[in-house]
Amino acid sequence: MVGFGRSWRRHLAWMLAGSLLLATFTATAGHVPDTLTQRIKACTSCHGEQGQGGSNGFNPRLAGKPALYLYHQLLNFREGRRHYPMMRHMVEGLPKPYLREIADYFAAQHPAWPSAEPSLLPAALLEEGHDVVERGDPSRNVPACAACHGKRLTGVEPAIPPLIGLPGDYIRNQLGAWRNGTRQAAVPDCMATIASRLTPQQITAIAGWLASQPRPDNARPEPARTAPLPLDCGGVAALDETPAADQTKPMTHGEYLARIGDCVSCHTATGGEPLAGGRAIPTPFGAIYTPNITPDNTTGIGNWSRDDFWRAMHEGVDVHGNDLYPAFPFPSFTRVTRKDVDAIFDWLRTVEPVHRANQPNELSFPYSMRSLMSVWRALYFDEGVYKPDPDKSAEWNRGAYLVKGLGHCSACHSPRNWLGATKGDELLSGAPIPQQHWYAPDLGTAEGNGLAGWSKRDIVDFVRTGRSSKGIAYGPMAEVVHESLQYLTESDAQAIATYLLDRPSKATPRFHDKFLPPPVRRRRAAHLDHMVVQGHAIYVEHCAACHGKDGKGQLNVYPALAGNTSILAADPVNAIRKVLLGGFAPATRSWPRPYSMPPFIEKLSDHEVALVVTYIRHAWRNRPHTDVPYATVSDDTVAKYRSSFTH
Repeated sequence: MVGFGRSWRRHLAWMLAGSLLLATFTATAGHVPDTLTQRIKACTSCHGEQGQGGSNGFNPRLAGKPALYLYHQLLNFREGRRHYPMMRHMVEGLPKPYLREIADYFAAQHPAWPSAEPSLLPAALLEEGHDVVERGDPSRNVPACAACHGKRLTGVEPAIPPLIGLPGDYIRNQLGAWRNGTRQAAVPDCMATIASRLTPQQITAIAGWLASQPRPDNARPEPARTAPLPLDCGGVAALDETPAADQTKPMTHGEYLARIGDCVSCHTATGGEPLAGGRAIPTPFGAIYTPNITPDNTTGIGNWSRDDFWRAMHEGVDVHGNDLYPAFPFPSFTRVTRKDVDAIFDWLRTVEPVHRANQPNELSFPYSMRSLMSVWRALYFDEGVYKPDPDKSAEWNRGAYLVKGLGHCSACHSPRNWLGATKGDELLSGAPIPQQHWYAPDLGTAEGNGLAGWSKRDIVDFVRTGRSSKGIAYGPMAEVVHESLQYLTESDAQAIATYLLDRPSKATPRFHDKFLPPPVRRRRAAHLDHMVVQGHAIYVEHCAACHGKDGKGQLNVYPALAGNTSILAADPVNAIRKVLLGGFAPATRSWPRPYSMPPFIEKLSDHEVALVVTYIRHAWRNRPHTDVPYATVSDDTVAKYRSSFTH
């Protein structure tokens, strides 16, 4: 009896413990920690939980580097001075205060340093590297590395990084990037100057010697120096604390229209002055560069009149009488009223003039012949201001006016013919964006369409914040939300939702598997089942912690995958891209510190990505919006997109 009693008590204890654990799990299920560590999973998945560096040697150590240095580098990636596609993708929409917060986080981490690399370089070459690091090369006017980066080479506050603790291949590649111009800093760019003076042999020697050195016990940056640096180096302001003008005072009507029409984003090059043009718009026919629309008299629109601007917006003809290319969406802008066009022009006259000459387009022949636009216009351009539908409400008409006109939604969400014109009978039915490797989902509400099951609130939340119960905006749509749609008023967002939900919509056609020969049907079904089973295992290991085993995600944090419009699009590119590249949700005024998704481009093979994407497109009653029965994702498709993302 004693033994039974002990066993019974032990059993009861386990039951109570299990109940407590279950209660704890239930109480915390669905809760995502509101911590920076949780928000920047995309960073730490590559650079280590404490920024200690990745295992491949090309995701460098961030921990303990001066915060201002890290902040500068994030800005350099965001503004195009550093050219690594993955990093550009990660930070392109993040505001400066958030970048500084991320920099401060990694600067405060101090995990153990990695062991020094054993060097295979000849002793004489290592000694040459030591000489340049410690004494420089006067014959080439190269100062000693230690003169800037500290005697112990552990960096100097506030913004000079350490040189120890980095893999030799990484150091060599970075010096090479400085040398060939793919890595840049603010002018004067002292590192570019130094790298250009070093020989390839010296770069190899420096990298090999630095990587082979033991790490000092105290490897933190030295205090800020008072002595001048050997070369003049450019810098970036520590942090622009001044809020954007649109956040400190009400926008004028013209600025509001210009922002929700995406004028500011399209006419601002990466790292360039606002509205000064120079942004490349990729098309199947080549790149078209947006013009300067600041009120500069010689390079902008300073000498334009209201009538000139109206003609460009309404007719697609510039001040010199030249036909504009439809990369400028005048086929949509023609629907905008004269009053609104004048308001935009009046606001543009108030912005800071920038003297920047327009960059010539890079179009292939014969598309470079602007005279051919007259034929295109005759075939595809219907000029005319939007006419309200008298049978619809004022809210519906306002939504139609915004979607068809200033919002130019059809520019991305409508398929195009071989001459680049939108197909009028398929407006907003979804389309690939091949130059950017995304797919813009269809905006119909019938079964199998992109907005099927969306509520009015879902659409309003999505366009204003990039987040809703149906998903989170990524890719080009995230940029549109960040640069444009977040400024929508509640009433205009409601109007857009009203119009979209009331548009005529046809169900996506389905090819029933009964039309397949039985052997083909069985083979395809078995192949799909096999991929789904294997994909489920990958999903549980890498995805379920954030998106849930049920695919419902975490509201406003990690998007639901069950019923997700982007996941179920006819083309699987969106899902493939997100698995490979991860990234941050769009930053907006209401959500300036978004959560992120880790990239799996270095962790999952093409086959594994194909398996997990196939799984999420079929799990939880999902069904891809395609008429292909038993649709799966192939390894070759993943490989094609992986290559396009990394080159």
